[in-house]
Amino acid sequence: MEIGFLKPLLDHSGPWASVYLDTSRATADAAKLRQLRERSVADRLVEQGVDTPTRSAVLERLAAEPVSRAPAGRAVFATGGEVVLDLPLDASPLTVDTWWSALPHVAPLMGLLGEEPLCLVAYVDRGGVDMELRAPHGREPVGQAEGRDWQGRGHRTVPSDRAEWHYRNRVENQRNRTAEMVAAELARRWPGSGAQLLVLVGDPRERRAVYGRLPEQLRGVTVEVDGGGRAAGASTRLLDRQIAELCERYVRERLEEFLSRFRAGRGRPGEHGALGVDTGPGGAAEGMPAVVDAARGRQVAALLLGRAGADPARSVWVGPEPEQVAVQRGQVRAMGVPEPVAARADDALLRCAAAADAEVLAVPDDVAGPVGGLGAVLRWAV
Repeated sequence: MEIGFLKPLLDHSGPWASVYLDTSRATADAAKLRQLRERSVADRLVEQGVDTPTRSAVLERLAAEPVSRAPAGRAVFATGGEVVLDLPLDASPLTVDTWWSALPHVAPLMGLLGEEPLCLVAYVDRGGVDMELRAPHGREPVGQAEGRDWQGRGHRTVPSDRAEWHYRNRVENQRNRTAEMVAAELARRWPGSGAQLLVLVGDPRERRAVYGRLPEQLRGVTVEVDGGGRAAGASTRLLDRQIAELCERYVRERLEEFLSRFRAGRGRPGEHGALGVDTGPGGAAEGMPAVVDAARGRQVAALLLGRAGADPARSVWVGPEPEQVAVQRGQVRAMGVPEPVAARADDALLRCAAAADAEVLAVPDDVAGPVGGLGAVLRWAV
């Protein structure tokens, strides 16, 4: 999972109020349940010692919450009298949960947010391309690029074979130029899109021409699917199903890839070091001390969190900056932090991962993951 959406939390020092609650509106007594949930949040925040401005900001945000008829949830993170992040959840929390802690308690998000990748979808035809970003919570148009359609409308009558040859050659040249233009536009937009998958849809011939002109690195994350098109009113049912299947496969294969690299590179439990071209012992970190050391040095390419392990809930010591994290309090003091504070290991490591643009993968209970529930695949040799 890409967790760049957590970066707004990095700009505030805390302490933090973190609230998770169900916000569904599917039952007849939904209004009453909402009042009870909000009252429960208010009571808990008072009991936990949350300051009045922060408590008021949370309750005002919950009171203004949009109505949803589908099962859903919400996670709210606030500090200093301000709601810094308000996230819709893919799954409803089973209970109302609140925390008042040094760091925002973001670890539950790993089980409540979908892991589907962000997709840049390109609707291609002989005239150009329409682009949109698809996320688990919706889609957003992000632009278009137009070529010149030399096909024209209807049938063209030509006076001779030679004229027909010139016309077809002209059309083919323009089609190639349009494909080159579309490929260049996708390559230009890709780095800033934040997407993990590029999906080409539309006419098979046109999208194949675009695929062949993409940079090699971009082709590695590009898939072609049938269904959909640029025409207004085009059905998206088949396309939506195919993209959903692609995203599920992406998540599954991504986890398998990183687990394979982790197992090859971890060596003995507790060792950590380099990740080279040939991943060997030392290319991964396992166990809390090793993972914390790697996170502090921004070595982590992918953080692995096992749901059954005990290490994620253990305490570490942190300072105001993401890299100010260690197992021993004295280590953080040595970094120039006069008063380190205790925090959960998973929250501290997720803060490091967000700051370092690392991926985070939740390892299911039935999959062999890191001992203790904390592991990492590393970025470089030391």
